Amino acid sequence: MSETEEKKILLAAPRGYCAGVDRAVDAVEKALALYGPPVYVRKEIVHNRYVVETLSKRGAVFVNETDEVPEGARVVFSAHGVSPQVHAEAAARNLATIDATCPLVTKVHKEAVRFAKNDFDIILVGHEGHEEVEGTQGEAPDHIQVVGTPEEVDSIEVRDPEKVVWLSQTTLSVDETMETVARLREKFPHLQDPPSDDICYATQNRQEVVKTIAPRADVVIVVGSANSSNSVRLVEVARDAGAGASYRIDKADELDPAWVEHATTVGLTSGASVPEILVRDVIDRLKELGFPQVEEVRTRTETITFALPRNLRAALNEKSGGRPARRKRREPGPDHTC
Repeated sequence: MSETEEKKILLAAPRGYCAGVDRAVDAVEKALALYGPPVYVRKEIVHNRYVVETLSKRGAVFVNETDEVPEGARVVFSAHGVSPQVHAEAAARNLATIDATCPLVTKVHKEAVRFAKNDFDIILVGHEGHEEVEGTQGEAPDHIQVVGTPEEVDSIEVRDPEKVVWLSQTTLSVDETMETVARLREKFPHLQDPPSDDICYATQNRQEVVKTIAPRADVVIVVGSANSSNSVRLVEVARDAGAGASYRIDKADELDPAWVEHATTVGLTSGASVPEILVRDVIDRLKELGFPQVEEVRTRTETITFALPRNLRAALNEKSGGRPARRKRREPGPDHTC
């Protein structure tokens, strides 16, 4: 870097909260305001440590399974979705449920049910053990096999090679998923595609802008938690797209100054479950480390919103005297400046 060259931050847009995450977090906040604490939440409402800690302080109680929720209590299902078995367990305990499953995950569930009803073998591309995968697999466990990598395709066996379809976890790397699908198609030439793209719009948009930024960046910093699939994928996408290096952090104080010591340009983005306040903290930290200029790199403007879960919406409307409960999008818009 020349002495006159100013160090800069390339700030990705879109970044941070997607519509499904915004809806899920809002559902917990609205439930706490309407019913008062405690409101139980099965699993993390979204995969972000800061969000979970903040909601816990307000009275949300996070549990791993429905049997940890007192009988008759209120429980919110996370954005990642749950299987029919979990719904049945909740009903057996007389739990008042608020289903905050992302509508795009629900779409994949419905696809799985439909293909299973038509007796297809379903190959679900995703990470074994991830909550979203467990929920989708639970819709048709006798018909679904999970594949995580192209190498795992070799072990897949189906009943009828002419009745095979693939679906995917919504938060995967687009490129890696297509590699796995290509391998599946080699093995099963009659493989059918899902009716529409399963990888969510926000995951694709965040990966797209990182691919734009990465070739210009010495380092790319991704804000997001370790258990956030889409955040981890962004680190990989940045490296594959040409970034000198890429790191994931939960918050600003995890940023190692050595990572950017010799950098001229730092790319910055955040996963779909990350609130904007955490990104702003990282910008402040980078400015302290000598990166005064912020250039926003925008590839798309997102305007999608999802309504709150129906039963919660009805309860809020009843409390407000029939006036529809309004929601404000929390994602930074196109005019956002830092």
